[in-house]
Amino acid sequence: MSYVLITANRNYSSWSLRPWVLMKALGIAFEDRIEPFTRPVNFDEFRSFSPTGQVPALIDGERTVWDSLGITLYLADRHPGIWPQDEAARAFAQSIVAEMHGGFAALRNDCTMNVGVRVRPRPMSEALRRNVERLREMFEQALARFGGPWLAGPDFTAADAFYAPVAFRIRTYGLDVGGGQAWVDHVLDHPAMRQWEAEALTEAWREEGHEAELAECGEIVADYRKS
Repeated sequence: MSYVLITANRNYSSWSLRPWVLMKALGIAFEDRIEPFTRPVNFDEFRSFSPTGQVPALIDGERTVWDSLGITLYLADRHPGIWPQDEAARAFAQSIVAEMHGGFAALRNDCTMNVGVRVRPRPMSEALRRNVERLREMFEQALARFGGPWLAGPDFTAADAFYAPVAFRIRTYGLDVGGGQAWVDHVLDHPAMRQWEAEALTEAWREEGHEAELAECGEIVADYRKS
């Protein structure tokens, strides 16, 4: 079995991070191929490897699997550990993965992902406040119910992978998730997350559309990216 996982810029691409960190954490081997965002719309270029014109995409021989959730479900049919073994933990993990995949619009819009910077955010909208409160509630409930240190118990699963980009956002914008910060600190310290961050800080790509979105989110107070 030989996978090729196609992702984009480490600083920007939250959707890419999900399957990448999941496969890294579970030891699922893959060829790591980066197709960077080079302009605001990369649809035509990305259509050469993904039917949606977006990343991530997983190539498995003659088969292409797209979308972070589609890739996760595909891997779950072929590899153990994607979901928790415990039935209650598995139901919880699958529910919060679906919630992240389809929700948290204000968080995505108001706190765009950029791994290498720290931002003083603009005053929170009511929608963002609700998103952050939901994250706090979810993380605290998960740790209390399943004992941590991961969101569904003792092992890293798809639940942690889907919220890994959120951990970067929480740090970038200084969002308060209460007792859920224990999980944020733990996932940021995972070797795969440290690798992603290190690569983000050294990549030289800048894309003006993503940078403009960042400027709309607040004031950059620190920038650790390669000049």
